[in-house]
Amino acid sequence: MAQARASKTNTPAGPSGDFPPFSQKHLLSIADLKQHEIIDLLDRAEAMVPVSRQERKSHPTLTGKTQINLFFEPSTRTQGSFEIAGKRLGALVMNMSVKSSSVSKGETLIDTAATLNAMRPDVIVVRHSAAGAVELLSQKVGCAVINAGDGAHEHPTQALLDALTIRRHKGRISGLTVAICGDIANSRVVRSNLLLLGALNVRTRVIAPRNLLPAGIEHLATEVFTDMRRGLEGVDVVMMLRLQHERANGRMIPSVREYYRFYGLDTEKLSHAKPDAIVMHPGPMNRGVEIDPAIADGVQSVINEQVEMGVAVRMAVLDALLPARNEE
Repeated sequence: MAQARASKTNTPAGPSGDFPPFSQKHLLSIADLKQHEIIDLLDRAEAMVPVSRQERKSHPTLTGKTQINLFFEPSTRTQGSFEIAGKRLGALVMNMSVKSSSVSKGETLIDTAATLNAMRPDVIVVRHSAAGAVELLSQKVGCAVINAGDGAHEHPTQALLDALTIRRHKGRISGLTVAICGDIANSRVVRSNLLLLGALNVRTRVIAPRNLLPAGIEHLATEVFTDMRRGLEGVDVVMMLRLQHERANGRMIPSVREYYRFYGLDTEKLSHAKPDAIVMHPGPMNRGVEIDPAIADGVQSVINEQVEMGVAVRMAVLDALLPARNEE
């Protein structure tokens, strides 16, 4: 099913050199990107997919470049995806463990930035628990910086990989209706997705209990629902979010059982979406909390393809940013 839908899109001729120079110095926020820059990154990522699928999974775009992955929060999926992306493009990739670094001994973010800058990396990929920390670090270093998630603010490469997955399955993005369901208040994925999908003329819905809807969300989403069945009515894409217990001190919901009853995606609730609707999740999933395992592993799920597209998108972002830096 996934392969058949993937063939609907037009694949650019090849990676890297087929695209004009990218004007952005960093990737900190989807809000910094114009519509044509978002489409440019999606096209670049599309061109990277065959590189990851061929027997020899490499393209020498970044040979001789140095990439530092600096993760202040634990991450398996995103950090691994950036590491694979850099290595497939030929970069020297260093994963910096914060637990064993000077940060654990009290070093400030600014001092860390100065230390890393002195090593003359070409790109630093950063995840931090504080919103705005990645942008602050970008002001203190001379290389490109990529936001791999900062607090509940943004996660721009997740939004790009979600959009690429949607485009490959639906053949387009503009004019679709996408529902984002779950822990809206604590998600950095949702803000980036709403900004990106809004820029591409997508009708967006957010669905959550009132206590998981942040103030001002109605200014980002087209529609806001607290009833999941009404919110899913006729949508093309259902994007589920993880309940982030670690960010709310366990005070978000009365019980997991009650949450699943009203907001867990099961077969009955999914039947309110279009019959060919796809189901997405940024991971990691809480099976039986926000999604029925049968749906997560079912024919409408594209969750594993999101992971694959994550590598392609991160290859595209690295490829787009580094040449721009080298031209300065």
